[in-house]
Amino acid sequence: MTIKDVARRAGVSTGTVSNTLSGKQPVSEATRQRVLEAIEELGYHPNEVARSLVTQRSHTLGVVAMGFDYFGPSQTVTGIEREARRQGYLVTLSVVSPDDTDADEVLQALVDRRMDGIIWAVPEIGDNHAWIENGIPLELPVVFTNMERRSDVAATVVDNFAGGKTATEHLLSQGRRRIGHITGPLVWWEARERRRGWQAALRAAGLADQTTWWEEGDWSARSGREAMERLLARCPQVDAVFVQNDQMALGAITALRGRGLRVPEDVALVGFDDIPEAAYFEPPLTTIRQDLYELGRATVQTLLELIETPDARQCYISLKPQLIVRESCGGVISRAPS
Repeated sequence: MTIKDVARRAGVSTGTVSNTLSGKQPVSEATRQRVLEAIEELGYHPNEVARSLVTQRSHTLGVVAMGFDYFGPSQTVTGIEREARRQGYLVTLSVVSPDDTDADEVLQALVDRRMDGIIWAVPEIGDNHAWIENGIPLELPVVFTNMERRSDVAATVVDNFAGGKTATEHLLSQGRRRIGHITGPLVWWEARERRRGWQAALRAAGLADQTTWWEEGDWSARSGREAMERLLARCPQVDAVFVQNDQMALGAITALRGRGLRVPEDVALVGFDDIPEAAYFEPPLTTIRQDLYELGRATVQTLLELIETPDARQCYISLKPQLIVRESCGGVISRAPS
């Protein structure tokens, strides 16, 4: 089927069909409906290459990502791809390593491929976002995920500070008063924000002297076990621990059991992420859920707004994480809504 077949069925010109599809020129609602009905009846699929020549758009989004070894980045990119597809866009993915601080080559490759916009889904690690200081070196709209707030860029983030604070406040509400902390690698912005939330909750509870009771991991279960062992050696009096991701929490439980300590009777535990396996830990893990799929969807929607409205204000969208209460902190089991 061609655009001529659609025009003949709808009783309009081929130019009207083209304007209905591209939005380049207005058509009446009645005419638009006739064209859409003809498209559905005939099973017509627009030629995307031809449409891109007319609209000067490729209907493709460039996505730069890293860290697929971790739960968070993979979930975010899944949300990005599905929302882009729902909106009629394809995704071109470029995977970089944590050591890639020179973004020029990656960005130029996406520009050369005629992307309509770019999502920079690379976690803010060390100074790997320093290239922004010189201004984004291209005219395409760009949206970032999970980075410190800036007035000159658009970004969508999870409120990691609120997540760390909520986790600690929940442990305090359970009567725990000696709360340690296992961080992710502190070169990551997310890890620093979660630690800051833990410290803020302790200070508000009059426990500022405990804000040094933390050890650093690298997001892996092994590092969680090792960090828990170091924390117990330095602060054997801890009766609760906020762990910055669920994999490290699994390692922390192993270390506690190795010391003959029970969870939650002796040491309560809260993780972060709510990975699918968290409900099946022994005991089931209380954790902070960050909806990274929704983060991906929101990022695409923000980018499309910038594409459609080039003069739109740069926005910073912060999604609130959710406390999921299970047995590892001694609380009542709670199931998240399906």
